[in-house]
Amino acid sequence: MAALDLLGRRWTLRILWELSRAPAGFRELQRRCERMSSSVLSTRLDELTTARLTILYDDGYRLTPLGRDLVEALAPLNAWSRRWAGVLDEAPGQDQP
Repeated sequence: MAALDLLGRRWTLRILWELSRAPAGFRELQRRCERMSSSVLSTRLDELTTARLTILYDDGYRLTPLGRDLVEALAPLNAWSRRWAGVLDEAPGQDQP
């Protein structure tokens, strides 16, 4: 349950997604996640680092091997969410058999 608690916190999945694309420093992450406050970003990065999903290097934050494994494990959920979004864009009732 601890993993679900962490992943359910606002912005956590977005940070993981952004770091899966490329390492980033604090300011760059804040730019990528345009509406996130610096205090929330700082808290989430601390939580992700404590959970050993991210690590801070001289050039910024990166996913750890555990963090990369998590992003890979979430790939099917990402694919499902894209299909779901497509269904929501359709006219009501089109998803019925």
